[in-house]
Amino acid sequence: MSETPKNNEVAPSSKPGSKPPTPANMEININPRDQEYINAKAYMLGCSTKTGYNLYDHLSRVLTKVLDERPENVVDIFEDISKETKLCKFTSNVDTVQDKIDQSTEVSLAQIQEKLFKKGGDDEEGAEAEEEVETSLPNLMDLNFYFEQAGVGMNREEMFRIWLAMKNLVDSYPLQFCRFWGKIIGTEQNYIVAEVEYREGEEEEAEEEEGEGEGEEETTEKEDAEEEEEGDEEEKDLKPDYKPPSDVPKEAARTGANKKTYFVCNDPGKPWIKLPPIKPKEIISARKIKKFLTGRLDAPVVSYPPFPGNESNYVRAQIARISAGTHISPLGFYQFDEEEEEEEEEGGGREDFVENVDFEGIPLRELADPGLNNWVHHVLHILPQGRTKWWNPVEKTEDDFEDEEEEEEREEPDEPEPETGPPLLTPLSEDAEVDSMPPWSPKISSSRIPQYAVSVMHSNLWPGAHAFAVDKKFENVYIGYGHKYSSVNYSPPPTAPILEEFPSGPEITEVDDPTPEEESALKAAQQEAADAAEEMEEGEEEEDEDD
Repeated sequence: MSETPKNNEVAPSSKPGSKPPTPANMEININPRDQEYINAKAYMLGCSTKTGYNLYDHLSRVLTKVLDERPENVVDIFEDISKETKLCKFTSNVDTVQDKIDQSTEVSLAQIQEKLFKKGGDDEEGAEAEEEVETSLPNLMDLNFYFEQAGVGMNREEMFRIWLAMKNLVDSYPLQFCRFWGKIIGTEQNYIVAEVEYREGEEEEAEEEEGEGEGEEETTEKEDAEEEEEGDEEEKDLKPDYKPPSDVPKEAARTGANKKTYFVCNDPGKPWIKLPPIKPKEIISARKIKKFLTGRLDAPVVSYPPFPGNESNYVRAQIARISAGTHISPLGFYQFDEEEEEEEEEGGGREDFVENVDFEGIPLRELADPGLNNWVHHVLHILPQGRTKWWNPVEKTEDDFEDEEEEEEREEPDEPEPETGPPLLTPLSEDAEVDSMPPWSPKISSSRIPQYAVSVMHSNLWPGAHAFAVDKKFENVYIGYGHKYSSVNYSPPPTAPILEEFPSGPEITEVDDPTPEEESALKAAQQEAADAAEEMEEGEEEEDEDD
């Protein structure tokens, strides 16, 4: 008679090589209290994803140490005993047989981006408060849906991570406007660019901090100049007439090319870094060179002509150029403010506009018209001077008026001719052709289902710049290398010609030194001439006395 297997025992197999029978405890009902014990122990045996330890083993070691040492007031020092137990368990990163494998870049990036998906303790209450308050965070997934119809953009997973990263940016800074500008591809890392605008008065604090740094540099330069002047006391009276040309000043914040502020990061989850304000000399130099970006903002820009700054300045210059040339909107979406119209006409071109609340949208076929009359530029054109508003270099400043007396003798330079560009909201039909090609290529996302299609514009001047419009919605995006189109391969400009030598003349011509005989003969002749002059003077004095 065979014996019935007890609980937790496996019945012996009747045939060799046959499948073992199911454990007995799986076939019978377990006491609910025992099941709770089993579940609790299984939970405590769960290992940590960071250290690999589990709570069950740790508590076993702590209790063993307490029972072995039996310290006084255990309840007061229990936390210290637990911490010492963790510190005593040392795990070396180097194995005796094989070193620990380094984490791949994908694993490191995943650990950084893991924070984007974690919720805080008060997130549920904060989410309810954020729903009631207006946020500057755009609906990036909705915009990405339309760009997908146009065949541009990035995959949804990457776009969602960028959306979470932009949420961190909005939560970290006082912003009233934020949008996804695009992605610039680099050789080592890429740049994800966010275009923002601070709330009124919030940006002044950051500008003051930057101004203090610039002021310290100017003070150091002045001190060096004063030391040089003290060392050259003899040359103080020698003032050259040449005055070096002054640098074109940068445009103030919230105006011109510095109207918006830009943040960049290499990957979603990494810290956002604010780009510096753009200067005209940086835009002028960026137009003369063509460089691939590395993805490191502190990388030097080695080029000819030399670029005045590092890669952060070059990225900012390219963003300003691309925005000025490719940011477009449907005709009638924006309009000029009637209240400021008269003031702007007196002071020059208009710089500000407002959204037209009465805009009803433009039919799809009209937006895709090759005539390009239903799209306009809503970012100011950058002049050859590197500014959106021309600055007169001849106009006198306060420093010039102090030295006005010294400059009276100098000739005043001729008044330069002001530079002008197309005004705001200029139609795309006035854009210049790109090597016999139209500047833009209009397209409809779907010709088979036009009732749900969107109108798309692709820039031929800046490959990678795109825009879409449907009903009352539009958006611009740039995904590319940051290079302007050129039909020929880039070649750097030639070096400056070698300066000519100073013209030779008798006043600077070198001659041979005289011989001792020639020197003595010259001295004798000079002495004879001096004696003859004295005799003549004495003769004239005697004649005067006789008279």
